[in-house]
Order: sequence, then structure tokens, then C-alpha cells
Amino acid sequence: MSTTKIMLIRHAEKPVDDAQGVEPDGKANAEDLIVQGWQRAGALIGLFDPPAGKGCRTGLATPQHLFAAGVGKHSESLRPEHTIAPLAAKLGIETDTRYLKGDEEKLANAAMTAGGVVLVAWEHQNIPNIAAAIFPNGPYPRHWPEHRFDVVWVFDRTDGGAGWTFSQVPQLLLASDEPGVIAVEAGAH
Repeated sequence: MSTTKIMLIRHAEKPVDDAQGVEPDGKANAEDLIVQGWQRAGALIGLFDPPAGKGCRTGLATPQHLFAAGVGKHSESLRPEHTIAPLAAKLGIETDTRYLKGDEEKLANAAMTAGGVVLVAWEHQNIPNIAAAIFPNGPYPRHWPEHRFDVVWVFDRTDGGAGWTFSQVPQLLLASDEPGVIAVEAGAH
């Protein structure tokens, strides 16, 4: 079975200014999510695996494979994996964290060959690099804004299976979420 849909999300909210990241057990950790980020992580269950009879929002689907940026040299953040940890637990799926920040092309290749529906949680600066590896000629945004944690980038396999289409879905999970999507700039990627 080939991959039919790849959904990319930014990890949930991170520490800024005086906000403190916390591990699931409550210990302080600057490389983890803030409380608002943990709220988003929990809310992602309803977005990607809604209760029976409700169905996912248009453009989204329940993932069969989960990927998140792993922890390693120059990639110490726990945020990508922890963002989808509640969803992974609900679905009973192990998150693949073999790929680190800087491995975006390898991650994209793994996602494109995983089969079925894939969800990837990553750090925002490199999400456009994943998009470029999936859909080199775009269109998709070339930059992920620093303040946006609330959008899903969706790549759907075309009917012939040879290419991809791109769309965006606002998450609309928390009070601070914006209803709009990220602007797609004209020009080469």
C-alpha cells in the first residue's frame, strides 16, 4: 500500500520568555512543551482520531504512521515527539523518531513510502524542507511563521499516484488558534 496522505504539524507550544517547559511528570525541562503545548497535544486526539461517527475534519484523516524529530546531536528538543505522544498512545502506534533535525529529506522519503496516512511532527524552520522533498515544485509556504502552532499542512497523493497536491487545515483547538492558513508566497522554493 502506498502513502496516500502526509500531514505535517509543527510541535506544540514551547518555552519563551519566562514560560517553563515541563515533562509529562511535571519536571522542568527547557526542551519540552509548556502547559499550553500539552493542552494542544491532548487536543490533537480529537482532531486526528475523533469519536466514532464524527469523522475527521475535511482534509484530515486518522494516521496509520507517526513520525517525529528524534533527540540527538544538534536536535535535543523533546517537543515534536511529545506533541503527538497522547495521539500515539490513543492509537496504539509507536512514533518513529529515527530522523533528526537535518534529516528532512530522509524523513520525507520514509513518509512517502510508509503507506496509508502519515502524520509528522517537526520543528517549524525545517517543515518547508520536508515539503520541498515531498512536492519540489510546490506550491506551499516557504516559511513557517514563528508564532503559528495551529496549522496542518496536507499532501494528498494525486489520482495517478505520480504526484501530490497541497492544502492547509487550521487546527482550531485552542482559544489562541487563528482561523486562517499560512500564506503561500509566489516564486521558486
